[in-house]
Amino acid sequence: MRILVTGANGFIGRILVQRLLATGVLRGTPISTLILLDKELSDFPEDNRLRRNLGSASDAALLRRILADGIDVVFHLVSIPGGAAEAHYAQGYEVNLLASLELLEQLRQQPARPVLIYASSVAVYGPSLAGRMDESARACPELSYGSHKLMVEVALNDLARRGEVDGRALRLPGIVARPRAPNGLRSAFMSDLLHAFAAGEPYCCPVSPQATAWWMSVRCCVDNLLHAAEVDEAALGGQRVWQLPLLHLSIAQIIDALAAVYGDQRRGLITFASDEGLEALFGRFPAMSTPKARALGLRHDGSAAALVRNALNPFSRTRRAHRVDDPAGVVAHEID
Repeated sequence: MRILVTGANGFIGRILVQRLLATGVLRGTPISTLILLDKELSDFPEDNRLRRNLGSASDAALLRRILADGIDVVFHLVSIPGGAAEAHYAQGYEVNLLASLELLEQLRQQPARPVLIYASSVAVYGPSLAGRMDESARACPELSYGSHKLMVEVALNDLARRGEVDGRALRLPGIVARPRAPNGLRSAFMSDLLHAFAAGEPYCCPVSPQATAWWMSVRCCVDNLLHAAEVDEAALGGQRVWQLPLLHLSIAQIIDALAAVYGDQRRGLITFASDEGLEALFGRFPAMSTPKARALGLRHDGSAAALVRNALNPFSRTRRAHRVDDPAGVVAHEID
């Protein structure tokens, strides 16, 4: 089994690589080669299965060299985040759109049809969301990042229809808890709040306690990426794009879950200075129903308490959650 991970040095990529090395098997076959592609690849373990490739996913010649010996599964994670893609259009266009299309083109020329797991985004829906949403919600992006993600979904669907690439796209919600470093994500406050509360540090939240968002831990995200790769193609039923199940939680509910772990005394460290523009984009998400994705075996974290635990301890042993009730009294509202 030969596997490629683009964006391997990123937040999700690093944990995915660790999980693949630890399990050593995908789709019932031992992993012989795990190819990492990113502009920087630091602090990965010494493992004879790893092949490190420094460079950009937009480098077509580099992709051809990587794929020359064949490939079985690709996890395509690399992207320029939404805020950065909007501020630097050419860079986002090159990485988020052109590099993805080039990868698809090279994969369709492989002698054995590869499985492609593509990390799409809820950004495809745009900011004008209905009061309640489900998997039939129309994609209507209003920023370049979401537009490019949707274009790649369309191309992936087309090649799957043609039988040339076994593509599977997952629309990711806000994934936490990202490292506390500049990353071009306007939704970074979702992770920053978790880190600050856990560390016992003051934090001024840029959205109100009533702001609601779509949440998933990085550990649960990796579970879903791996599960999507494992599903037999016959079970897909012709569908190639899934909205991942997610938790619909307010900032107040997240703080309740954090306080249950770290103590009520830390609530006083959190203050609020709501940015109306930011809250309009990332603080007014409605409930989302995802029965098709759940029937396929894709899952959310289960509860706010599990989200906090999984987000702040991403490398600990994982357990797929099925409950949505939380013994701490914080309920995750998914309406399947």
